Amino acid sequence: MRALRTAALSVCLMGLPLLAQAATAAGAGHGDAHAEHSGLPTAAPQVLNIGPFAITNSMILTWVVAVVLILFAQFATRNLQAIPQGAQNFWEWLVESLHDFLEGIIGADLVKKTFWFFATLFIFILACNWFGLIPGVGSIGWGHPDAQGHLGHLSDPLFRGANADLNMTLAMSMVFFVFWTIWAFQANGAGGFFLHIFGPKGDTAGALKVLMIGVFLLVGLLEVVSILFRPVSLSFRLYGNVFAGENMLETMSMLSPTMGWLLAIPFYFMELLVGLVQALVFMLLTSVFTLLICQHDEEHAHAHGHATAKH
Repeated sequence: MRALRTAALSVCLMGLPLLAQAATAAGAGHGDAHAEHSGLPTAAPQVLNIGPFAITNSMILTWVVAVVLILFAQFATRNLQAIPQGAQNFWEWLVESLHDFLEGIIGADLVKKTFWFFATLFIFILACNWFGLIPGVGSIGWGHPDAQGHLGHLSDPLFRGANADLNMTLAMSMVFFVFWTIWAFQANGAGGFFLHIFGPKGDTAGALKVLMIGVFLLVGLLEVVSILFRPVSLSFRLYGNVFAGENMLETMSMLSPTMGWLLAIPFYFMELLVGLVQALVFMLLTSVFTLLICQHDEEHAHAHGHATAKH
């Protein structure tokens, strides 16, 4: 079973180019950003254009990460052994740990349906965050030399942290929102979905029940606003932390022309931790949002069980 989950997740990782494609579509027509100031520009600079699509440096790193993960997954699972060793052992440990962790949060039934997605999100986001810290990312590219011929700042780096581009984080959030909607309707049905949001909770009768219906209709409207805002909050949380971290690293490295690399080293270790935490937070929030809409309260479960018994 452990090896089957590992192989299944490896197949799911092949869907990573879909996230990259979603980010490409979101970034199409993105304006060229030649930074006239030091620091990471908010808009990812364009590297080239393919027809109507603008290819930015963050997209290139996204594709590199996706290819590396797919090749490593294929390498680790190409010859599954009963007693795993090497790459297979690491891959199975990672998959098994994520599975047990998510199962303890959202339950065995829900994790069977959604594990492939949440585990892929975590691995992909973590890889993107850490790949963005590799030397050369943000420091290899093109720039404009000053009057003395010195290149103090790159205006067009070849690579940029994937999650330092809002297009990428928003694309992942929107993909989650689509799957969240599908899972919500599968778990509740059309009527149960709206009852879950707008239906009154608790046992009431008479005038109090009418009052509670009105209250929960208003609460449901607030819940709808909260649901629609989730992709925005998810994307900005991840983007803001990664973007701020890369700006901080660049600022520290430019404080001293000769010792800037040394000043940035402590912050590299901090960004390694931030990259792990942000990947974990994104996975946890999306999984909890899914749990909240897919779980049934006691009254709903009793009614569902009663209806099943009748049939």
